[in-house]
Amino acid sequence: MRIAFIGQQDFGKAVLEAFLKRGDEVAAVFCAPEKPGAKPDVLKTAAVEKGLTVFQFPSLKSPEAEAAMRGLDADIGIMAYVLQFAPQSFVNIPKHGTIQYHPSLLPRYRGPSSINWPIARGELQTGLTIFRPTDGLDEGPVILQKTCPIGADATLGDVYFDNLFPMGVEAMLEAADLVVAGEHVEIDQDEDAASYEGWFRGAEAEIHWSAHAEQIYNLIRAANPAPGAWTTLDGKKLQIFDSTLHRVRKLADVVGKPGEVIAIDDAGFSVCAQGGRIEIRKVKAEGGKKIAAAAFAQEVGLAVGQVLGR
Repeated sequence: MRIAFIGQQDFGKAVLEAFLKRGDEVAAVFCAPEKPGAKPDVLKTAAVEKGLTVFQFPSLKSPEAEAAMRGLDADIGIMAYVLQFAPQSFVNIPKHGTIQYHPSLLPRYRGPSSINWPIARGELQTGLTIFRPTDGLDEGPVILQKTCPIGADATLGDVYFDNLFPMGVEAMLEAADLVVAGEHVEIDQDEDAASYEGWFRGAEAEIHWSAHAEQIYNLIRAANPAPGAWTTLDGKKLQIFDSTLHRVRKLADVVGKPGEVIAIDDAGFSVCAQGGRIEIRKVKAEGGKKIAAAAFAQEVGLAVGQVLGR
């Protein structure tokens, strides 16, 4: 099949390479222009190295972008991690239209941080959707879905790199074949079951030690490796990455108050929360690098009884 490819970053690169590896023809690659001083996107670099035509329009709504798409005579458009808005006048140009990847089970978790939010909320399952892009964000008809578990201790990195990334590459190939062959079914999303969540960034990743230990642990997992859950120590930001949840079963086992450092050992340090304690094993201090929590505790002279948070 002849493909018009729209995407960016590592996922876009992996999907592009998968289509090329099996012998599909990529008519051109559309990717967003770099910001001043930024390195070229890895998708662009890969496309140039393979001798493909690359378009970098500031907006896919422009007449120039539409004219470029029309000139490709593509069978299908493939959108693999796209942050630019792609209007219907653009995505409907290929013979069989365009398909798009989204890392959640639509209609739940529409939006730009759809991997973080299910983990933060303690969900046990997530997945991916291949759908038709419309003018509404992540609202188009569903073509294909795949599910994957969220392990009790799985981080954002685990869920994405071990599941949603490789599964997504294969799903894009499968969905493209179905669409071009005319064997697919398009199912409208159930608006009553839909949800939209915005970016999961620094403000959303702040730890509130008065929350339940399970909520805190889920937040840390959802923000690992990015944006990184954080708290403060002596007024300075401290990001927390690798951690373990230890539940408290009875009153006699409660030590300290929420946010209080209650133990320090060779594995790291533990902080009290409602319903348990969080054992912290990797941190990043403000202006520093990620290091083992035990090394950080020794470096700053952390002591049992100190309190984290504002």
